[in-house]
Amino acid sequence: MPKARTSWICQQCGAVSPAYLGKCPGCGDWHSMVETIDERAGSAVNRPRPRATLQPLAAISFDGEERVPVPIGELNRVLGGGLVRGSLVLVGGDPGIGKSTLILQVAGLLGSDRNPVVYVSAEESAQQIKLRADRLQVNPNHILIVSDTNLDVILATIEGISPAMVVIDSIQTVMLDEITSAAGSVSQVRECTSRLMQWAKPRNVPMFVIGHVTREGTIAGPRVLEHMVDAVLYLEGERFHQYRILRAVKNRFGSTDEVGVFEMADRGLREVQNPSEVFLAERSEIAPGSTVAVTMEGTRPILVEVQALATPTAFGLPRRSANGLDTSRLQLLVAVLQKRVGLNLGSQDVYANVVGGLRVLEPAVDLAVAVAIASSLRERPVDRNAVIIGEVGLSGELRSVNRLDRRLSEAARMGFTHMIVPAGTGKATGEAPNGIKIVHCKTAAEAIEAALV
Repeated sequence: MPKARTSWICQQCGAVSPAYLGKCPGCGDWHSMVETIDERAGSAVNRPRPRATLQPLAAISFDGEERVPVPIGELNRVLGGGLVRGSLVLVGGDPGIGKSTLILQVAGLLGSDRNPVVYVSAEESAQQIKLRADRLQVNPNHILIVSDTNLDVILATIEGISPAMVVIDSIQTVMLDEITSAAGSVSQVRECTSRLMQWAKPRNVPMFVIGHVTREGTIAGPRVLEHMVDAVLYLEGERFHQYRILRAVKNRFGSTDEVGVFEMADRGLREVQNPSEVFLAERSEIAPGSTVAVTMEGTRPILVEVQALATPTAFGLPRRSANGLDTSRLQLLVAVLQKRVGLNLGSQDVYANVVGGLRVLEPAVDLAVAVAIASSLRERPVDRNAVIIGEVGLSGELRSVNRLDRRLSEAARMGFTHMIVPAGTGKATGEAPNGIKIVHCKTAAEAIEAALV
């Protein structure tokens, strides 16, 4: 069988080249050309095409259950209530973060005698999967292992099976013979995913596709597949950290930006049903520079501890370093504290950290970071029973945040009695739940004075 012809196409302007060029000759953009199949081997241009069937939308009905519930509650939450039959779910993340561990745990819970789970291992041998399953204490009776890298062979092997779920681990290691490029290239990854989608949807078989993402988000990673699959889940967290965050960034059958919190244990990932309690478990009693904020991850309010440290710099240019926060946002807050509040931070190194490994990007934690910096600089602790939330503007004013009622309820459930919020949210809050005292502040300076003991 002749090989399929490929060409390199610019993703910005559409210029075509027979070979890879670092700089596009059409628009001048760098590293924008990707390899694409020109035509399939053996295809005929004038071959008559079959016609598709037109169906009224009202006449289409579901066969059986719409979703397959996942026994892991946090994953079920992120998926929007379970797996949709025939859907492709892309699970991405850095190598070694725990993607294969989580999906193998799901495979051991979803399989049955009638409908086993097919686990395609293109990276590891069947013996290595067995060792991992024994370590995680996964039920191996309902899991079928296919250890091959040729996608045509894999699909032919599982053709006569009615699986409950199919796992592809990973999409960068499977390949098609008709494409001349190496496994993991853009053309291989795209074509393999398209072939998997064509196989899974007519059979109503849900499929997990595991893919690696480098820190730069390389084009050979799963980011080029986000428009093809039905749901995209990213497993985040530091590799040597205890907690992992599973985040939905795309979901055609549910809400986006939902998160699930897991703890890495000896027997795999263990779901954390109360993240607020976990993130505040080791909070210090009277240490300056520590505040509590409420962040919204999807529809879930989570209490997090924000720490800051201001220390005299040993160099001419002070450092600004953030972990779990946007560094540019930290620099903006430091400038506001210097100009509008009058804090002398020009000779101070400022470090900020979100405890637990959670990355918080919403501006609602601005005020908590600002108060933590002021607390560390003045060596005055923050009221332990206070939760601080609000967005800080460039003029030092406080701006309102959304879903404040849910944030208040979560703070009350965790035992906090004071909440410092922007003055503009007074009409939206209504009555404080469970006797929480709400302190309204117009500026960051007022909030700092109200929060410090």
